[in-house]
Amino acid sequence: MPTATRRPGAAIVGWAHSPFGKLNDPDIETLFGRVAASALEHAGVAPEDVGLVAAGVLNNGFSKQGFEAALVGVACPALAKTPAIRTENACATGSAALYTALDFIESGRGRIALVVGAEKMTATANQQVGDILLSASYRPEEAEVEGGFAGIFGKIAQNYFQRYGDRSAELGMIAAKNHANGVANPYAHIRKDLGVAFCSTVSEKNPLVAGPLRRTDCSLVSDGAAAIVVADRDTAMSLRRAVGFRARSHQNDALPISRRDVIAFDGARRAWANARDEAGIELGDLSLVETHDCFTIAELIEYEAMGLTPPGQGHRAVREGWTQKDGRLPVNPSGGLKAKGHPIGATGVSMHVMACMQLMGEAEGMQIPGASLAGIFNMGGAAVANYVSILERLK
Repeated sequence: MPTATRRPGAAIVGWAHSPFGKLNDPDIETLFGRVAASALEHAGVAPEDVGLVAAGVLNNGFSKQGFEAALVGVACPALAKTPAIRTENACATGSAALYTALDFIESGRGRIALVVGAEKMTATANQQVGDILLSASYRPEEAEVEGGFAGIFGKIAQNYFQRYGDRSAELGMIAAKNHANGVANPYAHIRKDLGVAFCSTVSEKNPLVAGPLRRTDCSLVSDGAAAIVVADRDTAMSLRRAVGFRARSHQNDALPISRRDVIAFDGARRAWANARDEAGIELGDLSLVETHDCFTIAELIEYEAMGLTPPGQGHRAVREGWTQKDGRLPVNPSGGLKAKGHPIGATGVSMHVMACMQLMGEAEGMQIPGASLAGIFNMGGAAVANYVSILERLK
């Protein structure tokens, strides 16, 4: 087993999560209001003890209102004078905000920070949503890809199939697994078991969207928010709960897909390898993984990037049941982005909340028995910004 290099203390001590879906909340401000104060209450922390607010919002045209960091203090007036910063890193925006808060704590600049991630997407027309999301690609080369960001991953699926064979059936199995898991998640956008047959078949209700990807292979356009409170280790151990970072890693890859092997997910592979080495674990030591299934082909390749299978054999993990809730490594017991939804700024924060609930034994209906170590993979763009966290319960 690799030798662990212990990270200086910072821990998650509380959280809050809104439902994901088409919500009546009109804007980011109200979504922040759903979770900011609730997370502090969950942690048992007073607003005046917060030294930094890190807000994760993509926006990029979803709203004319910018300066989102300051909106947290509007939604939660007790935080109006607290230093605040907004992060953006495509679909990994939420993890970028969390890591910003962790850096603040681990540098010794403060004891407690609040992380809030949110996005209001459903009030925007579908065509405009597609164009906004396409900004997570390299526009000089990829702006005209048919199908927007789904088209990018449609091309990834086509390239993967050309190299390793058609895995449309296994993509349907991934979608069905995650929808089945989402039934038990009270926060999920869709809580319906769609079944393997429906997810694997092109039909009027499940048409092709881009390349070989069907509607059920694509994550949802959602509204939602999630929040996390982090604290230094000493403070955390004095509070109600503490979930520590056994490891965390952020690795990047080239933005243009023309300049790399796009189906290798090399940045994800390096992030996972670094996190495993830092944590001093093998992949099999994990109780579960929450991974970034923006499209089912992404989850399939991520099996390979995390080291669950060799390249080209990710299909075995789902076909042989390894990633089911009762399998050797449960993947996305929350339902993942596929069923839970994908409000961009909230996604990375939500993934960490889902993992914390598992480790604290609070994931009712979704619970993996005896969960002790959880992995999270959140990525921005087509595996450009790659974040891996390995969490363990401290208290």
